[in-house]
Amino acid sequence: MPRRRLALLAALTLLAALAFMLVAPQGNWSFLLGFRGERLAALALVGASVGVATVLFQTVAGNRILTPSIMGFDALYGLFQTGLVFLLGGVGYAALDARLKFLIETAAMVAAAVMLLTLLLGRGRTDLHRMLLVGVILGTFFRSLAGMLQRLMDPNEFAVVQGASFATFSRVRGELLMVAALLALVALWLAWRQRHALDVVALGRSVSIGLGIDHDRLCQLALVVVAVLVSASTALVGPVAFFGLIVASLAHVVMRTPRHAHLLPAAAMIGATILIAGQTVFERALGLQATLSVVIEFAGGLLFLFLLLRGRPA
Repeated sequence: MPRRRLALLAALTLLAALAFMLVAPQGNWSFLLGFRGERLAALALVGASVGVATVLFQTVAGNRILTPSIMGFDALYGLFQTGLVFLLGGVGYAALDARLKFLIETAAMVAAAVMLLTLLLGRGRTDLHRMLLVGVILGTFFRSLAGMLQRLMDPNEFAVVQGASFATFSRVRGELLMVAALLALVALWLAWRQRHALDVVALGRSVSIGLGIDHDRLCQLALVVVAVLVSASTALVGPVAFFGLIVASLAHVVMRTPRHAHLLPAAAMIGATILIAGQTVFERALGLQATLSVVIEFAGGLLFLFLLLRGRPA
């Protein structure tokens, strides 16, 4: 049954991709295919990266409500952007090589993920309220620091920060696509290699160690993979806070199995399908009269509140 569900998800992803490429063509086909193809690749990469990163993070954290965004990763990304604009100015920020900036941001987020490891593996790691409090404190600290820097900025520089701090799926950073895709694919491959060991990690630290798994090393590797995937997605479209929660929850509901050999590809395909199909509807049917990122954040926020009040995963 899980294989049939994966095959169905693959078919839905393919149909969404074909609709994105072929529905409502306007202009020269050679130009449209190249332009839409680049955006299609970016949307698929972002959806897969966010979905897999959330599943990995929830496995390491020991619950299915926390996400990298809730734990402050997106706020940290916003602080990076604000700090660069504050130090270099709007012109200097725009003159930065996009690939170099992306690699620096990725390295910083990987370092933050390793530091977060001590919080996840310490005493009380399964205490949901403690971990949520840590995430709220970190996110609030990063946002407050970014807000202080923004108040000291020139209004023109503040506009640059605002443009880099909100997710948009109507345009992607094409110059970063190859670099982000390379890093994301390596990270996805590492996650896939550890799929069976992750099944054991999900049982808990003591059980993992008893079964011969190097729990701490594997969790550290998983968090590094999460940081790389989050960096790749935010660099291409900007931060998305609750999208991963939607994707991971749907992956668990659809697959009905705790095995990561099924959850990881399911999360990747569900994330890609949501972004591709959603952007197709908003562009071709609604004429961009609404924003996909706003709808995703609203639905994800409601889902987060529902799971939190329910007290157990969906």
